[in-house]
Amino acid sequence: MDLLNWCLLRCLNILGIRFELHDLPKLNRNRSSIIVANHQSTYDIPPLIWYLRACHPKFISKKELGKGLPSISYNLKNGGSVLIDRKNKIKALEDIKTFAQTVRQNNWSVVIFAEGTRSRDGLPKPFQKGGLLTLFKEIPDAQIIPVSIGNSWQLSRYNYFPFPLGIPIIFKFHPLQEINTKAPEETINSLEKMIHQGVNSIQSDS
Repeated sequence: MDLLNWCLLRCLNILGIRFELHDLPKLNRNRSSIIVANHQSTYDIPPLIWYLRACHPKFISKKELGKGLPSISYNLKNGGSVLIDRKNKIKALEDIKTFAQTVRQNNWSVVIFAEGTRSRDGLPKPFQKGGLLTLFKEIPDAQIIPVSIGNSWQLSRYNYFPFPLGIPIIFKFHPLQEINTKAPEETINSLEKMIHQGVNSIQSDS
């Protein structure tokens, strides 16, 4: 699985697309992490799998991504992630709860794109809180790794064809957070503000 993602990133490098990781924290292999990020493209996924592989990241993704996307669909279906039906919110939260328990038992980490859907123009979207609240409840001892992702929306700007050349995809990592230092809603609001400010900073500098 790791080799597949490495190869995919190198193929993108051929097109001049580079991946920049700013302030990547030291990853704790012995503790689950909840990686909270904005979402701009399906190509947000392979870099997170590869560069955070030390903490075994799994994803919460919509079920539609489980087919039709070379490499990415395979990763999501066979790598321990969960594919949810966003049209059925009750079932989706139940699936996230079961998934979170598996993550905790196996000392994995989970990536959640907290906006719920990708931004097609790079502009941040409001966070959807249900999934995060479920993760906080089921994995209370996890650390939170906030990430702002910028410029990847340009890869899907024309539905991946033509593919842009020479785009820098930037992952800006913010200071690690603990779940139980604030009320859950306050923690989510703080994460949303932090991540959105990071996205806006990346886009203004590009």
